[in-house]
Amino acid sequence: MAHSSNDAKTGQTYSVGIVGASGYTGAELMRLLAGHPNFSIKIATGDSQAGESVAALYPSLAAVYRDRVYDHYDPETLDGLDLVFCGLPHGVSMERVPEFLHKVGKVVDLGSDFRLRDKALYPQWYGAEHSHPELLDQAAYGLPELFRSEIREAKLIAATGCNAATATFALAPLLAAGLVEAEPLVVDLKTGVSGAGRPPKSHTTFCTVDGDVNAYGVLTHRHTPEIEQALGEATGVTPSVLFTPHLVPMSRGILATCYGRPTEKGQLATTSDVREAVADYYRDEPFFVVSDRPPSTKATAGANTVHLSAWRDPRTGMIMSMAALDNLMKGASGMAVQCANIACGLPETTGLTMIGMYP
Repeated sequence: MAHSSNDAKTGQTYSVGIVGASGYTGAELMRLLAGHPNFSIKIATGDSQAGESVAALYPSLAAVYRDRVYDHYDPETLDGLDLVFCGLPHGVSMERVPEFLHKVGKVVDLGSDFRLRDKALYPQWYGAEHSHPELLDQAAYGLPELFRSEIREAKLIAATGCNAATATFALAPLLAAGLVEAEPLVVDLKTGVSGAGRPPKSHTTFCTVDGDVNAYGVLTHRHTPEIEQALGEATGVTPSVLFTPHLVPMSRGILATCYGRPTEKGQLATTSDVREAVADYYRDEPFFVVSDRPPSTKATAGANTVHLSAWRDPRTGMIMSMAALDNLMKGASGMAVQCANIACGLPETTGLTMIGMYP
């Protein structure tokens, strides 16, 4: 990068671009970066909205971005930037990122195109070959609390999927402590509609989601191999995960309820033991709250926090862990900013709030 991490710590300003700024994650990035003391947006592209007013599309941003319009994408205009965030759909990032990766300091991709290590998983789970598999080994997996050292050294960071992050946060402490068997692990997840993105879709219209809860991606959801990969790399244990997400009628938030069969060690554990294992795993992490309360999505709204708890059911013997987060914050844009802070040598909490909005 153009600036050293020591410069960053003394107040250096980093020039930033957002490629794909007109979606929900892009808008959330613009909100966060407006209050970030070290990151300054120079370019914010939006192919479908190029030339249109940011304030018109997102009135919530109008007070800060009064005169800004979405830029046309041109890789040449990114040349020399310190940091670029990508908020592009699957299949688009893998074509765009190679166009400017060598021109900029660091790239944080919020999409799924560089998350999986094994190129063979893309046709299996995404239905298409990866066009630049040579970049997969170069990309750090952007889950800060579990892969901090890799993020710090990487030029390309693949921010974790919101569902995968929530499930991984809930299950990693149990696997690491040897409390649950690696297979099968069951993830029952509820997610808000914003996770499907801004463009209208038949299954995300108000009349479709209002008053309804439905499962989707049953047995085939794309985040399944991502969860397995993250857990395996973080804990050294190769898991098998049955992941079922459900769409619920709320704008933002994710709640994952995860189940595992106890190991011999887990069979001797109490709820206090299990909960203590989770608390120990995240003890020094500022964005994590572990308590005896069942986590609530509302408690995390607008914040870069994760709320967790865990139990062992003496009747069935099963061990259960629950995690809640805001899919647009800790599940996407907040996580991306946290990754960028690490990559730039800044304190991880810079520009990020731990306080949720309520009600």
